[in-house]
This record gives sequence, structure tokens and C-alpha cells, in this order.
Amino acid sequence: MSYLEYQVKTVPSGLRKVFYVNWALVALLCAVAGIGFLMLYSVAGGAMEPWAAPQIKRFLVGLGVMFAVAFIPVWFWRNMAGLAFGISLLLLLGVEFFGEVGMGAQRWIDLGVIRLQPSELTKITLVMALAAYFDWLDPRRVSHPLYVLVALGLILLPAALVLRQPDLGTALLLVLGGAVVLFAAGVHWLYFAVVGAMGSGLVAAVFASRGSPWQLLKDYQYRRIDTFLDPSSDPLGAGYHITQSKIALGSGGWSGRGFMQGTQSRLNFLPEKHTDFIFTTLAEEFGFIGGISLLALYMLIILFCVASALKNPDRFAALMTIGIATTFFLFFALNMSMVMGLAPVVGVPLPLVSYGGSAMMVLMAAFGLIQSAHIHRPRSR
Repeated sequence: MSYLEYQVKTVPSGLRKVFYVNWALVALLCAVAGIGFLMLYSVAGGAMEPWAAPQIKRFLVGLGVMFAVAFIPVWFWRNMAGLAFGISLLLLLGVEFFGEVGMGAQRWIDLGVIRLQPSELTKITLVMALAAYFDWLDPRRVSHPLYVLVALGLILLPAALVLRQPDLGTALLLVLGGAVVLFAAGVHWLYFAVVGAMGSGLVAAVFASRGSPWQLLKDYQYRRIDTFLDPSSDPLGAGYHITQSKIALGSGGWSGRGFMQGTQSRLNFLPEKHTDFIFTTLAEEFGFIGGISLLALYMLIILFCVASALKNPDRFAALMTIGIATTFFLFFALNMSMVMGLAPVVGVPLPLVSYGGSAMMVLMAAFGLIQSAHIHRPRSR
């Protein structure tokens, strides 16, 4: 035990938790959020309203939520995982019957104080439920077909409900995030090979079903695929978003046009510039250097989370940390791929940077869970 560790051990247990907080991770989250505030200020034409000021308030509240969650012992969250997952499923069902419609999709429930998007909450509660399930399950039965089917049911049920909203991007995130938890828990690789083969067959069926009575996707989702494959086929229609996004990305060059000097965003050529396409605004104003810097901050957050998981002997805490870190990675990887034309446009925000309420709150609570696992992990005496 080092001298510093010995000094921490002499601090009262209640205050000791403050020393065990992963403060480097907190600093990284604040840095990324700060970039978001800066870009929201820019896309508003140099004004705190209507996006930057509310986002700052939400982040400060989110920090409070993160610390509140972090100081609660991780065993409490293990015991609450099933209940939290059940509540998120009920909220998804509530969206089906009472949800509000926005931009052609029914994804929100108005709670008065906040418009909650239950699918955002489900991304985290699904990880918690899977981590608790595999923590409970005998490691020798992890790859037993019956128990793997139970885990698949936990993943596919919320994914199907989200797909009905329709929200293809979030449904994909749920499936991919859940699959990583299964892999980290030790499920045999042959299951993933079978699912991969079935996925390839499903992709073929999706294309074959187009225009038929049993069409598997919505028309707008097919248009997104067409746009992804050939944006120039409809540059003023379905391909407009990605075409303008590529123009903004390319015009930034190495160092960018300068803060608040991006023509694509300033002249409103860039759609959804404060949400899904905010990364293109960053790349136009700060260039390749600005984009790669944000990506580096994201990757450092992932590295800190993975390092914490590898050091944690608690199976639930480690799996939960890996699952949340993976979900976070999929968030920014899919968003960046989307705006660069490497993936179809599926409406996934850039975490901690894009404007949004429920996404910000849920994400900060999720990092609170990671901090809880880090703070309360067993340490040498």
C-alpha cells in the first residue's frame, strides 16, 4: 500500500468516497460538455439562447445526479436492476399508447418537468439487467442455450418496442450494446457467428421485401439506405442532409474556418445543426484538428471506463461498466459515421455535445453508475 493509499484509509468512510471518485473521468466529461456548450453558442449565432444556456443547466443538474448515483453502493444498483428494467419497459409501452409525436416519430412522454424519451433510459437499464442476470447465473451455464435465450429475450423485447416508434438507430444500439455484454460475460463465440449469419440473411430479406406487402422497414428508412449508398441521387431531397454535411466537413480543412465562421451552419444550409449534425459544425469551424481532439477525449473516457472495469473483481460492476462504456462508444461512433456518410442517417445524437434533455440526464446517471462501481470496488486494506 502506497503512502497516499494509507492516508486515504485514515479518512472517515463517508468522506473517503470523495477520494475514490474517478476525478479524471469527471474532468473529461466536463471537457466534452464544454465543447458542446461552445458549439451550441456558435450555431445560435453567438447567443446563449435557445440552446447553450438550457444545456449548461441540464449538465449541472446532470453532474448532481451523477454524484448522487455514484455515492450509493453498487450492490443497491444490482438489486434495483430488474425493477429499473421493468419500469423502462412500461414506459416504452406507455409511449405506444400515450406518447407524443415529433418529427414523424412517437418517442416521448411528457412528464411536465421534462419530455422523457424512454428509449434513452432503456439503453442503460438493459445493460444493468443483463449485468445482474449474468452476475446471478452460474458461470458454467453462461453458454447454455436456455440461458442464452433468456438473455436474448431481454435484448430483443425492448429493441422491438423501440423499433415500433420507429427508431431504428436506438434499436440497433440496444442490440449491439446487449451483444457486447453477452460477449464480456463469456457467451461462446459460436452464438455470435450464428447471429451474424442470421443478420446477413435479415439484411437480404430487408432489401427483398421492399415494395412488397410484407415490407420490413418504413419507406423513410429505405430512403435513408438509398441516400447512404448514393447521396447524389437526390441532392435536394433525401440526400440533402448528408450532402450538406460532407460540404461542411470538407470545407473545414485542417484547422477550420474559425469559431462562428462556418458558412454551412451560419447560413442554415446544415440541417439539425444543434442536434444530430453538430459534429459537422465543429469540423467546419475547427477542422480536422478540432474533430480529432473531440474524438481523443471520447476515447480517453472509454479507456478510463475499461481500465476501471478490468480492475473491478465484482462481476456485476465490471459487466455494467463495460456495457455502459460500449453504449457510449456506439453513440459517438455511429453519430460520427453518420455525418461523414459512412453509415445511414439514423438520428443518433452526439453524446454530451448535441442539444437534448433526457439523453443528457440518462447519460450522466449512467456515468454515476460507473463511478459507483469504481468507488465501491473492493480495495486492499
